[in-house]
Amino acid sequence: MSRILTGIQSTNIPHLGNILGAMLPAIEMSKDEKHQCLFFIADLHSITTIKDAEFRKNSTYAVAAAWLALGFDVNKNLLYRQSDVPEVCELTWYLNCFTPFPMLANAHSFKDKSDRLSDVNAGLFTYPVLMAADILLYDSNIVPVGKDQIQHLEITRDIATKFNNAYGETFVVPEVKVDEQVMIVPGTDGQKMSKSYNNFVNIFLPEKELKKSVMGIITDAKTLEEPKDPGACTIFKIYQLLANSTQLEEMKKNYLAGNFGYGHAKTALFQLIMEKFNHARSEYNRLMNDKSDLDHELKKGEEKARIIATDVLSRVRGKLGFSS
Repeated sequence: MSRILTGIQSTNIPHLGNILGAMLPAIEMSKDEKHQCLFFIADLHSITTIKDAEFRKNSTYAVAAAWLALGFDVNKNLLYRQSDVPEVCELTWYLNCFTPFPMLANAHSFKDKSDRLSDVNAGLFTYPVLMAADILLYDSNIVPVGKDQIQHLEITRDIATKFNNAYGETFVVPEVKVDEQVMIVPGTDGQKMSKSYNNFVNIFLPEKELKKSVMGIITDAKTLEEPKDPGACTIFKIYQLLANSTQLEEMKKNYLAGNFGYGHAKTALFQLIMEKFNHARSEYNRLMNDKSDLDHELKKGEEKARIIATDVLSRVRGKLGFSS
């Protein structure tokens, strides 16, 4: 059985882009009996940018609730908070001592901000090492990533290989799984949906707020009567990611025929989101309104994760000459 690991930072409630582009494909992959999936909430990573403790805590719960509401099976797999497994911090220190400075200086997580060094904290600089510890601590075989994370996975592989060469086989060197067909979900302004752009659709909002968000999607100035190009419309681009073939064909005909306004299209998209995520919205709200179930599931995940982590860390400590 292959062990697959992935993490999502606790920087806010997962939006529609996160859900369609990463979470639902990961959940589908976790249903394969040949895989055991470890999905963790990267709250230690998020502290590099999120300093508000209450916001980060609530975001952690929101990410956990979203995973569960969307159907992640925690009986077969593991869901846990990164910070609940402190062994990752000890392993990070050991790995730091095997990571060359130039490797981190060339990491894009640092280089992207290197012209504003006053904004760079040490946690951001060593971010790839904590990421390596997240992966290596659990003997992960496969790590699915987007193209922007390939470099960090290569750093993980380099560190693991360097350690193994020095001390003998200790770490599983993970394989990188890049999905070339990652779904790009447009935001309300037509750019890629992102928290950074504040153009996201939060499907877990109360109904009136969600409708207001969808109705705020930016369009061109075509009148109600004019035919419209579905391929150039943000509303249609989002709709087609959610609709079945019949719904999609009908929407396309409406666009091309005219006498179908963008207000109609937005209403159709809103109704489709409500229909598609009705159960997930209900379950998410239940979990967030009474977090005892979330705490219970995260505790179970922590206990399972620590069994693996303790074994790997003991192996590492033994190779380094520390008592294990």
